[in-house]
Amino acid sequence: MSFPATPTIGFAHVAYRFGDRFQERGAPFPFFEMKTLAELEARIHEADVLVVSGLWRNELASRAARLKFVQSCSAGTDQYDRAVFARHGIRLASAAGGNANAVSEHAVGLMLGITRKLFIARDDQHRKFWSGMKADFAEREDELAGKTAVVVGTGRIGARLIRLLKAFDMHVIGVRQNPAAGAAGADEVHATAALPGLLPRADFLVLVCPLTDATRGLIGAEALAAMKPTACLINCARGPVVDEPALIAALQQGRIRAAGLDVTAVEPLPEASPLWTLPNCFVTPHTGGETCAYETNVLDLMQENIARLQRGEAALVNQVV
Repeated sequence: MSFPATPTIGFAHVAYRFGDRFQERGAPFPFFEMKTLAELEARIHEADVLVVSGLWRNELASRAARLKFVQSCSAGTDQYDRAVFARHGIRLASAAGGNANAVSEHAVGLMLGITRKLFIARDDQHRKFWSGMKADFAEREDELAGKTAVVVGTGRIGARLIRLLKAFDMHVIGVRQNPAAGAAGADEVHATAALPGLLPRADFLVLVCPLTDATRGLIGAEALAAMKPTACLINCARGPVVDEPALIAALQQGRIRAAGLDVTAVEPLPEASPLWTLPNCFVTPHTGGETCAYETNVLDLMQENIARLQRGEAALVNQVV
């Protein structure tokens, strides 16, 4: 596939300011920005390169006669049909690793928010209520040190998360498809198939894995029942990794202590969802990967992949197709 020396780039995202960041580095290629699906549908035929994530629809490939490369600005790629890309001769790469700092720190933030009762303290502040010290151990703040975290997913996000949790003096168990690939700094590493036997040991079950056929519904009623009633679930992966009705039931019945969720089965979270008001559930709006550095990180990946395509190299950074 011949790749143009001066490709036209389309940036398609509702919020990210790729154009501003691209201008700051001299905008070496012509570009245009699209903030809505309607704009993307109308202009995708102009792009040789597309930077996109949530606005992507697989049927757009048939409208994109010039499109040769899609740089996803998300680490997850379950929204892209690989067969469609292969059929149209469009290369695809993910932004895996671009949000490793952000997501790992966000997971720790959720853990600290629950353990140190920071979310509850914020609610108390708004009520002008000074709760004071607590005699009840179930109501008192706690520490991460000495606790056991089971981290599902030991890629770049998981590996950094493990390093952060070790700095809190936690015992960390890594779970990955192929444990022979390494422990990523964890105290132990096990195959995903071994997860059921690890769940009773977890004070925190932290999900940072991709959504695949193997991980869809990984944490269901049986898995939640195997956890300690004092355990917490942290999901910074994808909503469908967890059986949401089963999680709601477990939280309502006090079968686990709490959940910190950056992702949900349907996003935005429907107004009728009990997750909004459960006192032991803490929700952030899928902002775990959001930082002021994110556009820069994605542009670095995009420009490296464009350079490889221009040199005729077969392998891309984070290649998917």
